[in-house]
Amino acid sequence: MSTNEKLEKELNLSKEFKTPTYNEWKDKVEADLKGASFEKKLITKTYEGIDLKPIYAKEDLKDTDGYPGFGNYKRGTNASGYLKNDWLISQEFTYGEADEFNRALKHDLKRGQNSINISLDRATQLGLDADYASTEDVGKGGLSVSGLNSFSRTLNDIDITKYPLFIQAGFSAVPMLSILSAYAKETNTDLQKINGSVEADPLGFLAAEGQLPITLDFAFDKMKASVLWTKTNAPDIKTINVSSIPYHNGGASAVQELAFVIATAVEYLRELVKRGVDVDIAAHSFKLTFGVGPFFFMEISKFRAARILWKNIVDSFSGKQESAKIFIHGKTSSFNQTLYDPYVNMLRTTTEAFSAVAGGINSLHTNPFDESFSVPDEFSRRIARNTQIILNEETHLGQLIDPAGGSFYVETLTNELAESAWAEFKKIEKLGGMFSALKEEYIQKEVERVFREREKDITKRRSVIVGTNMYANPKEEKLERKEIDHKLLKEKRAEFLQKFRVSGNQEINNSIMEKLNELIDTHSEDIIDIGAEAILAGATLGEISHAARAATEDSVKIKTIEKIRSADPFEELRNISDKIEEESGSRPKVFLVTMGLLKQFKARADFSRGFFEVGGFDVIYPDGFISTDDAVKAALKSDAQAVVICSTDDTYPELVPKITKRIKSLNTNITVILAGYPKDQIEEHKKNGVDEFIYLGSDAHAILLNILNTIMNS
Repeated sequence: MSTNEKLEKELNLSKEFKTPTYNEWKDKVEADLKGASFEKKLITKTYEGIDLKPIYAKEDLKDTDGYPGFGNYKRGTNASGYLKNDWLISQEFTYGEADEFNRALKHDLKRGQNSINISLDRATQLGLDADYASTEDVGKGGLSVSGLNSFSRTLNDIDITKYPLFIQAGFSAVPMLSILSAYAKETNTDLQKINGSVEADPLGFLAAEGQLPITLDFAFDKMKASVLWTKTNAPDIKTINVSSIPYHNGGASAVQELAFVIATAVEYLRELVKRGVDVDIAAHSFKLTFGVGPFFFMEISKFRAARILWKNIVDSFSGKQESAKIFIHGKTSSFNQTLYDPYVNMLRTTTEAFSAVAGGINSLHTNPFDESFSVPDEFSRRIARNTQIILNEETHLGQLIDPAGGSFYVETLTNELAESAWAEFKKIEKLGGMFSALKEEYIQKEVERVFREREKDITKRRSVIVGTNMYANPKEEKLERKEIDHKLLKEKRAEFLQKFRVSGNQEINNSIMEKLNELIDTHSEDIIDIGAEAILAGATLGEISHAARAATEDSVKIKTIEKIRSADPFEELRNISDKIEEESGSRPKVFLVTMGLLKQFKARADFSRGFFEVGGFDVIYPDGFISTDDAVKAALKSDAQAVVICSTDDTYPELVPKITKRIKSLNTNITVILAGYPKDQIEEHKKNGVDEFIYLGSDAHAILLNILNTIMNS
């Protein structure tokens, strides 16, 4: 008898133990809950409007849609996943000056980055030369490019045929395509060998900035020109990027991100088809970009759902199967980053990157931990870049094909996200499309609605931001900020541009003017070739942008979607505490009136210390008092502006009146707080002088802000 046969005879778990059904399991859980509601205790409601169950079974699956590379591409557009092609490590740089950008790029390309990702500054995206732009816009958000010289310096000694090249061009790709074409001619680079994107997202720009300096029709005309020009001249360069970043950074849910991206993509496709562009040619020019938030499984499912939704769109436009394969870029969340305890940002970025890769992104930017408050240096860039390298080479995520595939939970969540996003997309379509929904402020209100839900959970500390609204380090010293000197950068760029403009001869200047005049009357893809000739002849980006827009003087304005960080409310508290320290020489103080034995006060005293430390308070935590007189004397001697009474509900009726009345009679400016919320005692404690109550679920931000404002005004 073989070993296997012997084991089969001796032990067969499937026969020994009956597999319980879901209902049997639920009945057992409800019995253990002893009358508490199953739905309230074990069903998690998300900001997406999806109810998460505590357990998922095979019955929850509608389908797994076969294999990666087939079907609706939920499981990936490539049958081999990352085995054949790794995701691209596509780090952005926030350096405004070309030479500094170039040094950082060359350094990082030698150390693991494998693509070039150029985010242009606001001035360049607006089509303005640095010397004609607002000072604060020069270098804001990225690289300042005004012509061929600055672009050439950016890519000096870098072979752009070896690395995918991505350029975030703002609302129109035409000016940067002209510069790229001119650069290729000057350096004898074959455009056919360049892959990546020179990407425009006019509605995304409008949502983030609140204004377009052109009409949407004009933007769509230029979008068509970009698509047709790249089809002929640079077929591996995409020119349309539909980004969820403006909505993600406003606090949107995953369902909203998906719906808004899909609604925008449909509007772009519809406008291109209306202008005579074949749907498959148009679809080939698209990429999608999503922010990556902290909810691990939701983010995995979001990227998988995005591929389902894109396939639905392409099918509805009667596109080919190949057109349903979409390139997706991920960017870890700035909404989720903090100024205080910033090294925790490394952990946030790591989990976000993990979920993006598990969800099947094609390229990824991982935020340097100091990106939200400083210009990243070599160290923070290295940590961000190495996060992706470790995920690939040490965690071996690249060795798995759709690692979430087959998970009852993730598969169900993916389908629910796709269905909910499609329902939201249909609402937007009924409003007339994405632009109409933005113009009518439907999108803005919906994003704000979800953000307010998030904000409520954060201020009440139901959602934990480590180091900010929980577990704060009161002795933390802020890291040094390295900010862009916009004034100095503008002066430097303006000086060069002014010298450049007067250096040419009259014949060349006349040639430039002739080419720019041609742009005014050109609406086809020839505009990019004419623009490239003008650039080669000495024109600047601002000049060709101005000439190309001469036919339109109209602009579009909407209410912007504000860029927010979830930690803002509590960082506001810390800033107020810092200001109090600057003005008075010491931080705001709170004295814990710890009454009774250790077991009576410790739990609430520990809670109170953590509660006030997130507001930047200096917390004085005594060993404990038996006498209320001793406690009051110590509290007054401490010069604290607030005291917290910490003991048990049973002792409060006797202790609170003695302490509060004594303190208030000697110093009316002191705020008295009670740790706990004994419902049947609240009104009596208020009568006796208690100003605030702190407990699990109380609005920590509102209470701390009120106390800090009282201190500021006293």
